[in-house]
Amino acid sequence: MKDTDHIIEYYGKFNEEKRFDSRHGQVEYRITMKYIREYLDELERQGMERRDIHILDIGAGTGRYSVPLAVDGYDVSAIELVKHNLSRLKCKSDLVHARLGDARNLSKYEDDSFDLTLVFGPMYHLFTVEDKLKVLTEAKRVTGKNGCIMVAYCMNEYGVVMYALKEGHLKELKESGRLDADFHCHSEAKDLYDYVRLDDIDELNARAGLKRIKIISPDGPTNYIRPCLKAMTEDEFDIYLDYVASIAERSELIGAAAHVVDILGRD
Repeated sequence: MKDTDHIIEYYGKFNEEKRFDSRHGQVEYRITMKYIREYLDELERQGMERRDIHILDIGAGTGRYSVPLAVDGYDVSAIELVKHNLSRLKCKSDLVHARLGDARNLSKYEDDSFDLTLVFGPMYHLFTVEDKLKVLTEAKRVTGKNGCIMVAYCMNEYGVVMYALKEGHLKELKESGRLDADFHCHSEAKDLYDYVRLDDIDELNARAGLKRIKIISPDGPTNYIRPCLKAMTEDEFDIYLDYVASIAERSELIGAAAHVVDILGRD
């Protein structure tokens, strides 16, 4: 059994597009895309043509980010582990240079090939520091010296609050060691998702030789209040999006969100 079989099986059944179409998925997508477009707009202000801006989407899923960016005129490549997702991506658009592959091995891409590299899925499902470092060092290698890498993570406190506390698994997790004395999550492949703290991310960046430009929460409190979001009118939801955008960089709130996006450059 390969160490990725559980991921492939999961995403063969999980409707990723439905998640992004939900209101909580829309918040994550829109705020993340806001920061992507800010970076790309800056490249264009510096004189680069869109067709000459090269983007790599690692763990691209069904193309939620790569397809609209390619439609907008950027040169977009994508690598995806799950054949089902890759097929969906290719059905959506032939503008994305999409291929099957593993985030830990980007040998099909040359050094310094991309201006922007997105890593929006792989870190959710890797459970060792070594595997996470492989992804970061490969992303660093294929990204140009002045390029940008954006990496998404699932956060520790979201796992504790939602699974341990809300769903009633606290005692079980403590007794099994999956929550340590400091309430730090220790996941295994059978758990599917891995959860990290900001200090875990900082350590990975230091070991990979990456420097932080900024770190954001693309969803803020969103995943804690999903029923509330569903009940909002369109006008109320637009205001809520403005709220999440306004707090996305607030350092005292970032670690409590479900996700963060770490925006990085090379040392």
